[in-house]
Amino acid sequence: MIEVSTPGKLYIAGEYAVVEPGHLAIIAAVDQFINVTIESATENGSIQSQQYSDLPIRWTRRNGELVLDHRENPFHYILAAIRLTERYAKEQGTLLSFYHLKVTSELDNSSGRKYGLGSSGAVTVGTVKALNLFYDLQMDPLMQFKIAALAHLAVQGNGSCGDIAASCFGGWLAFSTFDHTWVKKRQETWQISDLLKSDWPKLSIQPLQSPKNMRLLIGWTGSPASTSDLVDQVNQSKEDKDDIQKNYEQFLAESHLCVEDLMDGFIKDDVTKIKKMIRKNRTLLQNLAKATNVVIETPALKQLCDLAENCGGAAKSSGAGGGDCGIVIADQKTGILPLMSKWEKADIIPLPLHVYHYRGGAK
Repeated sequence: MIEVSTPGKLYIAGEYAVVEPGHLAIIAAVDQFINVTIESATENGSIQSQQYSDLPIRWTRRNGELVLDHRENPFHYILAAIRLTERYAKEQGTLLSFYHLKVTSELDNSSGRKYGLGSSGAVTVGTVKALNLFYDLQMDPLMQFKIAALAHLAVQGNGSCGDIAASCFGGWLAFSTFDHTWVKKRQETWQISDLLKSDWPKLSIQPLQSPKNMRLLIGWTGSPASTSDLVDQVNQSKEDKDDIQKNYEQFLAESHLCVEDLMDGFIKDDVTKIKKMIRKNRTLLQNLAKATNVVIETPALKQLCDLAENCGGAAKSSGAGGGDCGIVIADQKTGILPLMSKWEKADIIPLPLHVYHYRGGAK
């Protein structure tokens, strides 16, 4: 039996801007995992996901019609990852076989509610990693990222694939997404082997070292959010109004500069600068929310952040917002017990997570 574990992720800065090719974000892999096992079978195989059995399917209305949204359902990501990885395996002359694939998750709470740690990305990467070992494809982490990104986009349609990068490489990352249009156009005519080996325009994945005197704290508001739906809302808003498009372009430029300064803080081991840029990024996201009328920082996230600021930390929402988690950057010497107590009184749940690094680098 083959067993692999892939970490979840948290966005630290650069949200929303990162969906545009070449625009930077900082992401951290965290030590909660999707676990995938795979073992040989004969005549028929099976796919089992702990997340799948009782998972509700979201729906909305478009032009008066009910439309199901499968983008939060892990089963579709598993199937897309299998289809694309096996296509690559066939191109390498590998004989396909049967297997039982099972997925379990630590990225939800005991009742199955998501923490917002990137479970769909982690399950996609976990499936690719397991099949890479099962078929002995010897794909390096970058190739695994690319095939998982293709699978993820086939289901979700939008997003940066930064969560895919975090699950593939681990640790702290500076990330910018690739030119999706270029990749999709090549995918129509190229073999997947050639696409995986090519350089993808705008894609950048750069490991960062955490400053020695920096502490990362994570709080969960208890309210799950749909990243894909929130990204859709922002995209729709800026397409509808020209003035919002101008605000959005300004947001992109300012976010990119902010994250570059944040990276500089990591490189120079400057926690004060990192905290300053976290606060600046929070302000940029608040301005984007006002311009697009999309709720990014919910009242619970605002309370989470404000309580952290009162205790000496620099705080903001993580990811698309709308619920889920907030993150706090604090000095290592800052006492955290007062903040933990205030969070718990406000029904904000501290998550005992740490940044996860693959042993010996990404595998």
